[in-house]
Amino acid sequence: MLVLTVAAAVGFRLAVQELKAQVQTALGPRSEVGSLNVTWAGVEALDVRVRAQRDGRTPWPAQDELRADRVLVVPELRALLSAEVRVRRVVVDGGYVSMLRTRDGRLRVLPALTERPTAGKPTRASAMRKVSTRATLPAPPASTPAALDERLPVHLGEILLRGAVVEFFDASVRRPALKLRLEALDAQVGPLDLPRLDTPTRIDLQGQLKGAHRDGRVSVRGDITIATRDAHLAADFAGVDLVPLQPYLIKVADAGVRRGTLDLKLEATVRQQQLRAPGHLTLTGLELDSGSGLLALLAGVPRDAVLAALRKNDRLAVDFTLQGRLDDPDFSLNEDLATQVAAGLAEALGLSVGGMVEGMGSVLKGLFGQ
Repeated sequence: MLVLTVAAAVGFRLAVQELKAQVQTALGPRSEVGSLNVTWAGVEALDVRVRAQRDGRTPWPAQDELRADRVLVVPELRALLSAEVRVRRVVVDGGYVSMLRTRDGRLRVLPALTERPTAGKPTRASAMRKVSTRATLPAPPASTPAALDERLPVHLGEILLRGAVVEFFDASVRRPALKLRLEALDAQVGPLDLPRLDTPTRIDLQGQLKGAHRDGRVSVRGDITIATRDAHLAADFAGVDLVPLQPYLIKVADAGVRRGTLDLKLEATVRQQQLRAPGHLTLTGLELDSGSGLLALLAGVPRDAVLAALRKNDRLAVDFTLQGRLDDPDFSLNEDLATQVAAGLAEALGLSVGGMVEGMGSVLKGLFGQ
């Protein structure tokens, strides 16, 4: 029994050392790590940073793509001595992630890790390179598109974020890109099967959306298959400050939001690229700056009519349903949501409006990368 115990312990240490080398490679060419340690729990990386590409034609809007005080990678014991790479859990403490929605609606997350340039296939020797304190990780040779599907599969059981910060930059609504900041984010995501991402992934996150006057609560729960975009997600935005969201609401440059809050409940289902998402939107305490009179539009509805209604009851509620095919180039969640909200507001105000386009659907559309 003692011999078996010692052999198991030695095997565990050797296998975790191999996992350490794999972590070094996975972090990518623009990464820095304060220290990378092997513990009995797994591999612990401290003071992790993935720097953003700040030059070129499309510079990243933040200094870093990723930062973390501590990342713990816990392997699956049964797979340690096999050819499989199976990770039971990744725990990220004090993390920061920046995300970009491009002008054409594409959602980009951690391009240093997911958008490597084409070149030769990574070698095992490159995975064994050592990292010194605060050293920049050497860039492993990248894969060609054909070789991407031939990379060793990696299974991540779950990823836990504790006290994280996410900055979402949306270049589809204005230039420079609008920045929304989510703080105190706790999330549980998994499983993930890389590189194919063709299995359902459970998502459970909650955090605070920063505002000029108050912070709102954000919650997203459900599952999504990233490769196919099949999903069932329930999103809940409560008491969100409208000031940071005004590019989605106000389409006149000299009109702006002084104050107000938004509550939104949305349940989105995607099957075979077909989206159906009923929702309920409530605007409370909305105050607008002076604008262009009847030419200033709130989600496509004349602002004076909206303000007159708000003066009566301080609240407007709208039911809507988003529907369409995500692979249809003529379908835009931006336009569909704005049209639905405009129609709902018009009905509440006794107005007749049609053909209202553009609006505040980009944040929701970012969930699907469209």
